[in-house]
Amino acid sequence: MEAKRKANDGVGRFHQPRPNAGLPLPERMLSHPGLLTIVYFLGLVALITVLLLIPAASREPGSTSPLVALFTAVSALSTCGIPVENTATHWTVFGQAIILVGVQLGGLGVMTFAAMITLFLNRKMNISQQLLTAREVGVTKLGEVKGVLAVVFATTFIMEAVTFAVLLPSLLKFTGYRWRTAIWEALFYAVSSFNNTGFTPDASGLYINSWSVGMPVMISAFLGTLGFPVLLEIGRSIRRRIAPRRWSLHTKLTLATTFLLVGVSLLWFLADEWNNPALFANSDASERLRGALSAAVMPRSSGFDLSWVPWVSDETKLYMSVSMFIGGGSSSTAGGIHVTTFAVLMLTMITTFRGRDEVTAFRKRIPGRIVRSAISMTMACALVVFVASMALMQVTGRSLTDALFETCSAFSLGGYTVGVADANNPATMLILACVMFFGRIGPMTIVYAINKTREAVAIHYPDESVSVG
Repeated sequence: MEAKRKANDGVGRFHQPRPNAGLPLPERMLSHPGLLTIVYFLGLVALITVLLLIPAASREPGSTSPLVALFTAVSALSTCGIPVENTATHWTVFGQAIILVGVQLGGLGVMTFAAMITLFLNRKMNISQQLLTAREVGVTKLGEVKGVLAVVFATTFIMEAVTFAVLLPSLLKFTGYRWRTAIWEALFYAVSSFNNTGFTPDASGLYINSWSVGMPVMISAFLGTLGFPVLLEIGRSIRRRIAPRRWSLHTKLTLATTFLLVGVSLLWFLADEWNNPALFANSDASERLRGALSAAVMPRSSGFDLSWVPWVSDETKLYMSVSMFIGGGSSSTAGGIHVTTFAVLMLTMITTFRGRDEVTAFRKRIPGRIVRSAISMTMACALVVFVASMALMQVTGRSLTDALFETCSAFSLGGYTVGVADANNPATMLILACVMFFGRIGPMTIVYAINKTREAVAIHYPDESVSVG
């Protein structure tokens, strides 16, 4: 009884012993899952920043400032792709290769790549690495991590190889059959599209406006935004001939919500922008349809087609901001709060309006802890986007619509820009870099890093109602 009384903190909670409490500080930090992700990410940001500052990375040696290099490194590793310098004209092939490697590492996931290196060196992953890697690739059982890692790598490179092969003939034609240029740009587009980043290898960005390049890139970006768990389950069901009705609730919610959002976005863009003379001057119906498809798919995933964004109406910018805030699938290369989080929020609202207690979908009950996590994460993300948008308005003098659009693009890792990101404005780059970092790492990881101790609730307090609404 005496020991129990000492353990009690006076408010009905008992502290569990801190794991690895006797280890030195550096080892203790690296053994903590949340901190481990942040340390790895910041380490890679520092490395890529230094590499981009090498004179050989810029077409004009010495023209890259440390802040531009830092912003580009964060943008690449977060798979966002917001550029402050033209990727094709500012960076050499060496600099572009560094950016592309950063995009690939960011798309696979920092912890996923670190886990593969560990296994390649025949070393065992510690429990922190396994937990974080499992979260990145969407695995619920730690015993499945190693097997799924191999499938994730294979899926990534197969998708990129197929996209590369499809793009190469068209890019050969566009580049005047310059093989080296066409091969490099096809590779760049293949990696950028599946990893949902907005960096483009050609200076004008005109290639992406053709059906032969735009459609393969769009399909690759769409598949990348679904997330590895969904892609793996679909592949497994095809091999084993499993009916879609037996898919997991996560896959069903992801696909249903994604297709619903794409359909609504397509209708919105066609209705609001079809007769926009600034956007579609001298464009035929085919080009307008391609632009609408791009606007329906790309904002929640990849930021290609940068050229036409500043010309859309403010209403479409606001709609695209909401779409980017929602983002893509969980454990994917896309950011945002993710479509399953949005689905849970909508289902919770519908359940409340119907006067029911349990949130259900596809004849399955969604646990209360998932609902609480969805609400908490959405509120945290909305707060970050709001504060960052106000800060951008203050330092740039741009409208709320433009500031919100740029912030949502950075948070969702989409890569679209309306020109708010400026290499001549350090404050803007720092704000957007922080938002991209938050969008890539995720609020739950940051909270996990801060919350170092777990407390077991020993006493439950009585309920009391409060008035809401």
